[in-house]
Amino acid sequence: MASAGIVIIGAGMCGGNAAATLREEGYSERVVLIGDEPTPPFGRPPLSKTYLRGEEDWTAWMVKSPDWYEQNTVERVQERVDSIDLQAREVVFEGSRQRIAYDRLLLATGGRNRRLSIPGATLPGVLGLRTLADCDAIKALAVPGSRAVVVGMGFIGSEVAASLRQKGVSVTAVLGGVGPLAGVLGDEVGSVMAGIHRDKGVELLLDDRVVAFTGDGHVENVVTGRGLTVPCDFAVTGIGIEPSVELADQSGVTVDNGIIVDERCRTNIAGVYGAGDVANHLHPVFGRLRVEHFNNAERQGRAAARSMLGSTEPYADLHSFWSDQYGHALEYVGHAQSWDTFVVRGSLEERRFLGFYLEQGRVLAVVGLNRGGDPELDEGGELFAAKALIGKHLGVPLASLEDETTDLRSLGA
Repeated sequence: MASAGIVIIGAGMCGGNAAATLREEGYSERVVLIGDEPTPPFGRPPLSKTYLRGEEDWTAWMVKSPDWYEQNTVERVQERVDSIDLQAREVVFEGSRQRIAYDRLLLATGGRNRRLSIPGATLPGVLGLRTLADCDAIKALAVPGSRAVVVGMGFIGSEVAASLRQKGVSVTAVLGGVGPLAGVLGDEVGSVMAGIHRDKGVELLLDDRVVAFTGDGHVENVVTGRGLTVPCDFAVTGIGIEPSVELADQSGVTVDNGIIVDERCRTNIAGVYGAGDVANHLHPVFGRLRVEHFNNAERQGRAAARSMLGSTEPYADLHSFWSDQYGHALEYVGHAQSWDTFVVRGSLEERRFLGFYLEQGRVLAVVGLNRGGDPELDEGGELFAAKALIGKHLGVPLASLEDETTDLRSLGA
């Protein structure tokens, strides 16, 4: 009997890279890529940076050109999947209008923006950023001289705030903690990022939260927990995403902060795999984690494709991400949800440093600001060298991490 082929639910960066890898690896059976967005798979980083500022077109970030899918007989289906029939090995579209059989199934359903459950959150002009349409809506309002409130200063919020300032928009940011990205990178780095944003004219309302949006038919003010009322022409919320697990959960695939997969992207159901933002995967260095960054979506999508084709190689990417804000280059490699020691090489004050996150003497992650180079591509850079330190079971001398004269390569040997 001929194979029913491979079906991929989720046509973002992860699903697109999985489809491309299947064909690159010589898989010749049917491949179906299902997603409800009208665009072909593309990377989202420019939506908060260069595309938002009008400097680059989103098409430069496509996984493959639209023609590639037809030329390589990858079927793109713009529909929403209603359910998965595990017994029949079929995906069912909304209203049960159509079913597509599969031999293997990849769930790359990604995530959706968290929403604020507060008064006025549905007012026109209160926007999120996830899709191309979301970005176009922000661009239409982000005219020079307009006033914006950014809610949350994680990666999306920080990059949007920077891009809006570069477009001549007045920006007030409301966030918890001591500064942008402090929840991910710690208070020391968060304070540095706060200084960078203030220098560019962003008003930071720290240790605060938004409790209401007000306006007559359109958002006009943001009200904070500290009792401040901030006038605005629009607001952008960036408070993280939640994994889209409903399809998996309803079908019996194990879910816990994402879809639970092993080191080969396999779920608890034979023939069903998970990857990307939605996948809570088992990592040989970090244990179980779920990662929401571009690099992981790209690489884990490829790893899942190879696993579906029989590879036994575990997905062991050390994880990395980057952020560009006002020309400041932030690079990170590794994974640290908590740490007991933070060691700096360079200068926080000069905004040029490496920061090492350690737990019980082990380096879990390294951040570089305006220093270090790309941890994946720049073999001569310090972050590339620092990768060899991550996960070492033997402790690394703290003085050697701080010492500019110590070659990081010698510590990782």
